[in-house]
Amino acid sequence: MQIIEENQENIHIFKLSGRLDSNTSPIFEEKIVQAIDAGAVSVIVDFKELEYLSSAGLRVLLKATKRLKKESGKMVLCAMADYVREIFEISGFDTFLPIVYSIDDAVNEFG
Repeated sequence: MQIIEENQENIHIFKLSGRLDSNTSPIFEEKIVQAIDAGAVSVIVDFKELEYLSSAGLRVLLKATKRLKKESGKMVLCAMADYVREIFEISGFDTFLPIVYSIDDAVNEFG
Protein backbone atom coordinates (compact mmCIF):
# COMPACT_ATOMS: atom_id res chain seq x y z
CA MET A 1 0.00 0.00 0.00
CA GLN A 2 1.11 3.54 -0.71
CA ILE A 3 0.13 6.50 1.47
CA ILE A 4 0.54 10.04 0.19
CA GLU A 5 0.08 12.82 2.73
CA GLU A 6 -0.83 16.38 1.80
CA ASN A 7 -1.97 19.50 3.59
CA GLN A 8 -4.53 21.81 2.02
CA GLU A 9 -6.10 24.75 3.84
CA ASN A 10 -5.25 23.27 7.29
CA ILE A 11 -6.73 19.93 6.27
CA HIS A 12 -4.56 16.80 6.48
CA ILE A 13 -5.22 14.54 3.48
CA PHE A 14 -4.27 10.87 3.22
CA LYS A 15 -4.40 9.37 -0.27
CA LEU A 16 -4.39 5.59 -0.08
CA SER A 17 -3.61 3.19 -2.91
CA GLY A 18 -3.44 -0.59 -2.93
CA ARG A 19 -4.76 -2.66 -0.05
CA LEU A 20 -5.64 -1.56 3.49
CA ASP A 21 -5.57 -4.87 5.32
CA SER A 22 -3.99 -6.54 8.36
CA ASN A 23 -0.52 -6.24 6.81
CA THR A 24 -0.72 -2.55 5.90
CA SER A 25 -3.12 -1.08 8.47
CA PRO A 26 -0.42 -0.68 11.19
CA ILE A 27 1.51 1.61 8.83
CA PHE A 28 -1.57 3.74 8.13
CA GLU A 29 -2.48 3.78 11.83
CA GLU A 30 0.98 5.07 12.72
CA LYS A 31 0.78 7.85 10.13
CA ILE A 32 -2.72 9.01 11.06
CA VAL A 33 -1.95 8.94 14.80
CA GLN A 34 1.21 10.99 14.19
CA ALA A 35 -0.83 13.56 12.26
CA ILE A 36 -3.46 13.82 15.02
CA ASP A 37 -0.76 14.03 17.71
CA ALA A 38 0.84 16.84 15.68
CA GLY A 39 -2.41 18.82 15.80
CA ALA A 40 -4.42 17.68 12.78
CA VAL A 41 -8.14 18.02 13.56
CA SER A 42 -9.46 18.10 9.98
CA VAL A 43 -8.65 14.86 8.18
CA ILE A 44 -9.62 13.57 4.74
CA VAL A 45 -8.98 10.01 3.64
CA ASP A 46 -9.04 9.63 -0.14
CA PHE A 47 -9.96 6.10 -1.26
CA LYS A 48 -9.77 6.77 -5.01
CA GLU A 49 -6.88 4.33 -5.58
CA LEU A 50 -7.75 1.85 -2.81
CA GLU A 51 -8.34 -1.64 -4.16
CA TYR A 52 -9.24 -3.52 -0.96
CA LEU A 53 -10.32 -2.75 2.59
CA SER A 54 -10.43 -5.27 5.43
CA SER A 55 -11.81 -5.13 8.95
CA ALA A 56 -8.31 -4.19 10.14
CA GLY A 57 -8.53 -1.06 8.00
CA LEU A 58 -11.96 -0.25 9.41
CA ARG A 59 -10.55 -0.61 12.93
CA VAL A 60 -7.84 1.99 12.19
CA LEU A 61 -10.46 4.43 10.90
CA LEU A 62 -12.63 3.85 13.98
CA LYS A 63 -9.72 4.45 16.37
CA ALA A 64 -8.68 7.59 14.49
CA THR A 65 -12.26 8.89 14.51
CA LYS A 66 -12.44 8.44 18.29
CA ARG A 67 -9.13 10.29 18.76
CA LEU A 68 -10.29 13.12 16.51
CA LYS A 69 -13.58 13.40 18.39
CA LYS A 70 -11.65 13.94 21.65
CA GLU A 71 -9.88 16.85 19.95
CA SER A 72 -13.16 18.21 18.49
CA GLY A 73 -11.91 17.10 15.10
CA LYS A 74 -13.54 15.46 12.11
CA MET A 75 -12.70 12.89 9.44
CA VAL A 76 -14.29 12.83 5.98
CA LEU A 77 -13.87 9.95 3.53
CA CYS A 78 -14.04 10.40 -0.22
CA ALA A 79 -13.77 8.90 -3.71
CA MET A 80 -14.68 5.32 -2.84
CA ALA A 81 -15.28 2.57 -5.33
CA ASP A 82 -18.76 1.06 -4.96
CA TYR A 83 -17.45 -2.20 -3.47
CA VAL A 84 -15.47 -0.28 -0.81
CA ARG A 85 -18.46 1.91 0.01
CA GLU A 86 -20.54 -1.24 0.44
CA ILE A 87 -18.18 -2.35 3.22
CA PHE A 88 -18.87 0.91 5.05
CA GLU A 89 -22.62 0.52 4.57
CA ILE A 90 -22.70 -3.12 5.74
CA SER A 91 -20.56 -2.32 8.79
CA GLY A 92 -22.62 0.77 9.64
CA PHE A 93 -19.56 3.02 9.52
CA ASP A 94 -21.36 5.25 7.02
CA THR A 95 -23.67 6.34 9.85
CA PHE A 96 -20.91 8.21 11.71
CA LEU A 97 -18.29 8.88 9.01
CA PRO A 98 -19.19 11.33 6.26
CA ILE A 99 -18.56 9.82 2.81
CA VAL A 100 -18.51 12.18 -0.16
CA TYR A 101 -17.84 11.87 -3.88
CA SER A 102 -14.58 13.82 -4.34
CA ILE A 103 -11.73 15.56 -2.51
CA ASP A 104 -13.30 18.92 -3.36
CA ASP A 105 -16.55 17.80 -1.71
CA ALA A 106 -14.57 16.60 1.31
CA VAL A 107 -12.74 19.94 1.63
CA ASN A 108 -16.14 21.69 1.49
CA GLU A 109 -17.29 19.61 4.49
CA PHE A 110 -14.85 21.65 6.59
CA GLY A 111 -15.94 25.02 5.15
